[in-house]
Amino acid sequence: MAMSLGDDTLLCNYPKCRGKLSGFAWVTACSHVFCDQHGSGEFSRSPVICPACSSALSGKMDIMRTELSPSEEYKAMVLAGLRPDIVLDISSRALAFWTYQVHQERMYQEYSLSRADTQLKQMEKVLTQQNQSRELELTAMRGEISSLKKVMEEYKRKYSEVSERLMERNRQYQKLQGLYDSLRLRNMVVGAGDREMPSHHGNQDLNIAMARQVTPKRTPRFLSAGASGEERFFSCLEADGAKSFFQLSPPGRENRPFINKH
Repeated sequence: MAMSLGDDTLLCNYPKCRGKLSGFAWVTACSHVFCDQHGSGEFSRSPVICPACSSALSGKMDIMRTELSPSEEYKAMVLAGLRPDIVLDISSRALAFWTYQVHQERMYQEYSLSRADTQLKQMEKVLTQQNQSRELELTAMRGEISSLKKVMEEYKRKYSEVSERLMERNRQYQKLQGLYDSLRLRNMVVGAGDREMPSHHGNQDLNIAMARQVTPKRTPRFLSAGASGEERFFSCLEADGAKSFFQLSPPGRENRPFINKH
């Protein structure tokens, strides 16, 4: 709270109060004033010490409780009968008290402003340091992001290569799978045929054996086309076969009776 020469209200000089005074106030010989609440609490102790400047207030008139807005009767009688010089002396001292309060408030406000300015400078310094550290961290993070982007691009390239190789392997696998399926199907067909083969093999062996009993050991070989019919016929017989062939007599010639034709 601020107070200027034009203000008509004093402020409590208690450090933790600084409130506007009204009603009754406690005034000290060291030119300090306190609100009724803090004055009553502080000045009831012994020894009595000013809460503002720590001055000892041991005199009878060092502390007074006064009414800040006195009645008209009080104003008419408080300085009545006093000589003009005493009245002027009392008035000058009252004005000096008021001037000191204004000066004290001014000093307090300047002190508060100086302290706030010092805190502001400290905060600006800390903020500058924090900004610098944040800039360094941001630069480091940007570098890290750039390196991570490069690593990510490299991983993308490797992933693309691996994906292409995987697709090629999948195509090869599909081909091999198709080949495997066809071979397995063929093996299944062959296995089913082998299970049916014994009866067929038995019949085939029986047919081969019967053919060997009927067919001569040597099969006649015919000449190529172009030769005469007799040459093709007789050339297929070997010497022994031809000899036996011409020695055979016609069937039933010996037993057939001779018929004399007239």
